[in-house]
Amino acid sequence: MAYFPAFLKLDNKKILIVGGGNIAYEKLDHLLDFTDDIYIVAQEFSDVMMQRITKENLQFEKRAYIRGDISQYAVVIVAVDNIPLQAEIFKESKEYNCLCNSVDSVEYCDFIFPSYMKKDDLTVAISTSGASPAMAKHLRIYLQNLIPDGISDFLKEMKNLRKTLPKGKERMKMLDEKAKNYIQSWSK
Repeated sequence: MAYFPAFLKLDNKKILIVGGGNIAYEKLDHLLDFTDDIYIVAQEFSDVMMQRITKENLQFEKRAYIRGDISQYAVVIVAVDNIPLQAEIFKESKEYNCLCNSVDSVEYCDFIFPSYMKKDDLTVAISTSGASPAMAKHLRIYLQNLIPDGISDFLKEMKNLRKTLPKGKERMKMLDEKAKNYIQSWSK
């Protein structure tokens, strides 16, 4: 079954990462684009992971996961190779109603990390529902090259227009035409 695409607002949502290796670092790197309310628990930390933790002033503990660690978290990322631990944490996440992602084990995931690009307010996410992360990555790179750097300025202008113009069909029509023209200008 395919995953439903949704963008989560992570404000006031605590995130726990279990793991300190390269994959945990990749997930941390992605999450830091959207929040810094992240706590990390791992028995070992890679050098790059420790450097990022220090740079971002994140809280962490060097120890094994303990049942109950997820009780205060809205989201848990399990980035360890220990499949029984992934299964255990996924099952436990249901008790605490937190979303769980177990890296490379879709059967222990409530959600997956899409390939995405972010330019200020624009976020474009691509998923193949796990069929081909490589395809999602290369499609993201292709799309990223199509979108001009000036998109941020355009989106600020559109946001301001939405705030200042009265709601209604006229505004919708004008904003729709403005967006269409902007995109069409890319190929000129």
